[in-house]
Formats: sequence, structure tokens, C-alpha cells
Amino acid sequence: MTMEDILIIMVIILLAAVTALLLRLWRYQKQISHIKEQLLFVEAEESNYLLTSVCDVGKTREFINVLNEVLEKFRQKQRRLRKVNQSYRESIASISHDIRTPLTSVKGYVQMQQKTDLSEEKKEEYAAIVERRLEELADILNQLFEYARIEAGEISLKRERINVGNFFIEIISMFYEDFFQIGFEPQIEIPKEALFIQADRHAFARILENLIKNALVHGKGNYRFCLASHNGFAVISIANETDQIEEKDLRQIFDRFYTTDQSRNRRTTGLGLAIAKEFTEQMEGTIQAFFRQGRFTVELCFPLL
Repeated sequence: MTMEDILIIMVIILLAAVTALLLRLWRYQKQISHIKEQLLFVEAEESNYLLTSVCDVGKTREFINVLNEVLEKFRQKQRRLRKVNQSYRESIASISHDIRTPLTSVKGYVQMQQKTDLSEEKKEEYAAIVERRLEELADILNQLFEYARIEAGEISLKRERINVGNFFIEIISMFYEDFFQIGFEPQIEIPKEALFIQADRHAFARILENLIKNALVHGKGNYRFCLASHNGFAVISIANETDQIEEKDLRQIFDRFYTTDQSRNRRTTGLGLAIAKEFTEQMEGTIQAFFRQGRFTVELCFPLL
């Protein structure tokens, strides 16, 4: 083989290599152009569209897979953000309604009190209504403030040894007049032996108060307050019949601002059970809601000492 033949072969090999490189470069350009078009489409249109490959070259498919993973994570964050924003919008609307309702009522009764032809008896009646509405408003604002502090981590819990039975009876007795007014006497079951847990006194009181208030607001009778010891836990259950709460409500019952009263005529912020849940979990307890023997029941469990 002559030198000229060798040179020709080398030129042919070189041309083939250059052609292969140019073809590969063209495929890269085509793939990049395709990805660019898809990314522009994804930016302009809100969809679940994923990037595709127009031709396999090098590690472009691996690159596309990574881009798709990033896109999917971004979309998930967007969905969560939209859900949170929607929740906050609904929360603001609920808070506005809860505050505006008693204020409007107070304004109306104050205006009626100012009528000159009103009897002293009516004025006293309206004054009593105004006082109740202001108490409702104060309770709403206190719950909002307390929940905001819980979420911000501003409430420091100081645990101490608490006799659950004595404490439970003490809290129940605070609501004696409320049950008397509605004509129901709750069934109370407390064991003779003392049960002790480690808990913050204020937080534990708030949990029990909120659960009893919830029973008074939504219950219609057959109230049962029970304390028992089970597998190393103090188990507190608060049960009542209700036509306000259904099975479908159970998965959201502890969500903030959730209320089964869609008209919100019962003047409840929907924060009582949410606060109870936050305090319970901060003290390493558990809380759950269910229906047992036709009664709505909230059950608390705290480790016994």
C-alpha cells in the first residue's frame, strides 16, 4: 500500500469522524431546542406536562429525567402553597365573621338602648345581652391569641405531677351551671384509685375546658365524662349525643377553624379542638375523635406516672 493510499484512507476516516461528530452535534442541538420549547410551554401553561426526549443522545435522557423530577417537586410545592393560601383566606373570612357577628349585635342593642321611650326593664335586658355578646367576643379573641401563640411556639409548658381524677372533677364542676341550664346532668365515672400524670396545669385545664365546651355547643344530651387506667395510660373520654357532628367530620374535627356549623350561628371559632390537640401532643399525649354507641366521643391518653 502506497503512501497515497494511506493518506486517502486517513482522509476518509477523518471525514467519517467529522460527519459523526456533526450528526451528534445536530442531535444535541435538536434535543436542546426541543427541551427549550417544552420549558417555554410549561412556563406559559399551567399543566402537568412533563418533558420528553426527541432523540436519545449522550446523557440527555438522564438530564430530562432530572428536570422532570425538579418540575414535579415544584408543582407539588405550588399545590401545597395554593392549599395553604386558600386555607388562610378561609381562616381570615371565618375570623372576620366571628368577630363581626357579636360586634354587630352589640351595636344594634346599644342603639335600641338609646331610645327614649324604652322601659327600664327593657334597657336592663338589652344591657345583659350586650354583656353576653362582649363576653363571647372576648372569648373569641382569647382563643385566637392563644392559638397564635401556640403556633409561634411562645407558650412554654411547665409540667408537674397532677392527680387526674381530682383535676377532672374540678374542671367539670366549673360547668355545673351550664349543664343545669340545659337540663342535663352528665354521667361521671372516676376510679377510686388516684391516677397521676405529668402535665402543665394551665394547658391541661385548657384541654378539658375546650372539650367540655365543645360538648355543650354541639351536644344534645346523654353526656358522659369518664376517666380510666388502661395499659399504663390515663384515658379520659368525653362523650355526648349530637346531631351537629357526623362521621365525615371526624377527619377534620381537629383542624383549625373547622366547624360543622357552616352558618357559624353557634359563635364558635373552630379553634377549641385545635388548641386541645396542640397542647395534648406537646405533652406527649394523644387525642382522637370517634363515634361509640351512637355518641360522639373525644378520647385523651396520657402516660401514667
